[in-house]
Amino acid sequence: MRSSLPKLVATDMDGTLVRSDGTVSDRSHEVLARLRANGVVLVGATGRGPRLIELTMRDLGPADYLVLAQGAHIYDIGGPLPVLLHAMTVPGASIARAVALVEAEIGPVQLAVEAGTAVNSPLWTDVGFAWPYPEPTETRPRAETLHGPLVKAFLMAETMSLDDLLAVCRRVIPPQLCEASSSGGMVELAPHGATKATGLAFVTEALGIDPGDVLVFGDMPNDVPMFAWAGHGVAVAGAHREVLAIADEVTGSDDEDGVATYLERLLDG
Repeated sequence: MRSSLPKLVATDMDGTLVRSDGTVSDRSHEVLARLRANGVVLVGATGRGPRLIELTMRDLGPADYLVLAQGAHIYDIGGPLPVLLHAMTVPGASIARAVALVEAEIGPVQLAVEAGTAVNSPLWTDVGFAWPYPEPTETRPRAETLHGPLVKAFLMAETMSLDDLLAVCRRVIPPQLCEASSSGGMVELAPHGATKATGLAFVTEALGIDPGDVLVFGDMPNDVPMFAWAGHGVAVAGAHREVLAIADEVTGSDDEDGVATYLERLLDG
């Protein structure tokens, strides 16, 4: 357990701060408010893209920055309106090449892409892609979805587990095409060089904060880069084995308000 308050706290959202029923407890919001009242910078670090910025701000509550889309989009949310500080996209041609390499290895996969950055912009999906969340989608041909710059892409394969699909993506996709990670039920392909670690580094460099003074919370493989970068990483119970292997500590699960529990002990210590 840390013995002093960090200068910056970054938390993943889904599966970490957000509970399995899609809510964040009043207790969690109260603890995060206490944290900021003590001068700690609060950052939401999530795979969610800009189209979900309103949902993310509501889930996180008053905070300072958002690192969205696996680090590709960074917002200052400390004022009355969000201010975009940094944005990266991945060429559709790079995603097309990455998908072709994966399909050459394992056969057909299902693809969805996030192209729009406006709030609630629809995802573009292959025919039959069963998007598991209550968000707008549009079925489009791949030649159309992979034309132009994208925020990121999502892959599913009926023939294998998520971990196995991620392993294939990591093995066959050259890093200069895109970054492969997972943050739930799908593999995500983000712009080359975009991770939660690079997103947080952008924020800390602007603020003059050393990574050693950063505390992070997470649960899935897309959190591993920021765990490796930050001074202290806390996994929630039930986190993916890759996160547990690199975490400095483990707190309670998302449904047990594990982030709040850890921060309460830190604030009251």
